[in-house]
Amino acid sequence: MMKRLLLFAAGALCLCACASVVPGQVKVTGGTVQGTVLEDMTVYKGIPFAAPPVDGFRWKAPQPVVAWEGVRECKDFAPNPMQGDGQGCSEDCLYLNVWTPARSPKEKLPVMVWIYGGGFAGGATSYYDGSDLARKGVILVSVAYRVGKLGFLSLPELSAEDPHGVSGNYGLLDQIAGLKWVQENIARFGGDPDNVTIFGESAGGISVSMLCASPLAKGLFRRAISQSGGSFGPTNPQSYPGENMQTLAVAQKANADWAKGVFGEGYTLEQLRAADAKAVMGGFGGSGGWPVTDGYVIPDDQYKLYEAGKYNDVDILVGYNSDEGLSFGFAFGGGSHQDQVRARYEKYADALLKAYPVEAGGKVGKTARDLTRDAAFGWQTWTWARLQEQTGKGRVWLYYFDQHPEYPADSERFGQGSPHGQDVAYVFGNPEEVQSTDKALSGWMMSYWTNFAKTGDPNGEGLPAWPRFRGDDPQTMVLTGDGCHAAPVPSEAAMKVLDEYFAWRRSQE
Repeated sequence: MMKRLLLFAAGALCLCACASVVPGQVKVTGGTVQGTVLEDMTVYKGIPFAAPPVDGFRWKAPQPVVAWEGVRECKDFAPNPMQGDGQGCSEDCLYLNVWTPARSPKEKLPVMVWIYGGGFAGGATSYYDGSDLARKGVILVSVAYRVGKLGFLSLPELSAEDPHGVSGNYGLLDQIAGLKWVQENIARFGGDPDNVTIFGESAGGISVSMLCASPLAKGLFRRAISQSGGSFGPTNPQSYPGENMQTLAVAQKANADWAKGVFGEGYTLEQLRAADAKAVMGGFGGSGGWPVTDGYVIPDDQYKLYEAGKYNDVDILVGYNSDEGLSFGFAFGGGSHQDQVRARYEKYADALLKAYPVEAGGKVGKTARDLTRDAAFGWQTWTWARLQEQTGKGRVWLYYFDQHPEYPADSERFGQGSPHGQDVAYVFGNPEEVQSTDKALSGWMMSYWTNFAKTGDPNGEGLPAWPRFRGDDPQTMVLTGDGCHAAPVPSEAAMKVLDEYFAWRRSQE
């Protein structure tokens, strides 16, 4: 009898040491959640990390989560943030998801926090399944944030009511709130709050860049991965790829003009907050669809911050795809390619047309498309790597994703590389193609990404060697299914011309 009691007591202590006596139940900020227990992991979908940003909380920093009674079932994704036609969307969208292979809170697994892309106008956590990454020995968390005008609207009236005198950047504040939730709660899922890696693609990668520069995110993560991101261009009233940032003053004026046009000259915040979300989200007028340099969340031009060493100095793994321009085109308005380049780049247009030439016969092929690739992503990423290598202590790893078939000369796709966003499926373990080279590359990338999250170094047993990026030997890792390998930075000479352009544009501020 005594032996049975001792065994029962030992079992009870073991259960108490775990997250809950019920499999899949964890107590978090706000209450207890119940996930879906699988054979090799437990999945939690739709955990609230902040109060619903509705009614009086529209266009305010995320508020503390509303507590609930009993056990909250977290087995389905929450609605997507408001966007597009609104189908499957809701303003009540501040939820996150957790995939954990841990069987005990004592495991202290590395944590990877995914931030989705979508041009800051769309995107959702429901598009991504973190299972395959979690099987690599990490906890995967995906965090939702407000997008479009509900996430990034700046107005004088909003700044006047804010304790910091700013407005906009609510979506970035959502991301920061999600990271704070991770710090407070992830240990209960078996994660290590001292080993958090943020990663994202496109607007998600740009968000990662901004979080690395924001003092509000200091101490919330240890490493950062940016896929086709970076935000190192100067502010510009006219938005171009790679020059999307505006000052708070410029954004407020543009959005005030939009509000007057939609809601009338005497619009009020009460009127805007009471308006249907679709009416608010419609169109891209003003600047309410992109973060702004507000002096608070984003203190200044990020290039200047990095030059001065004023950023969150963490290990970074950053890169972009070989044919990003294929997805965004090369146009900035009407007229020929040359006319469009001259309209944007002004005194540097001829030098850039020479550095990124059209093909024989005037065809606008990949060499010309690469101007858009580099202005929006290549130069941003290369500059991030250079500046951090010069001014920081964190390790820097640079990559160039180039996985694509070699199309025949008579194909419409001849000469095409890897478009924007293609890399995401490889990172999450479900490449769009099913050839052996695609599967191999996906496996390598998942290992590189999770190795980096574990140690700050992507290298590992059985993987092609990835050299660290250094200023005196600026190597990039070419990610391709034919065999990943180190190489010089592509188009580096051309990007040096872009570097001169951005320096000139910055001097015009």
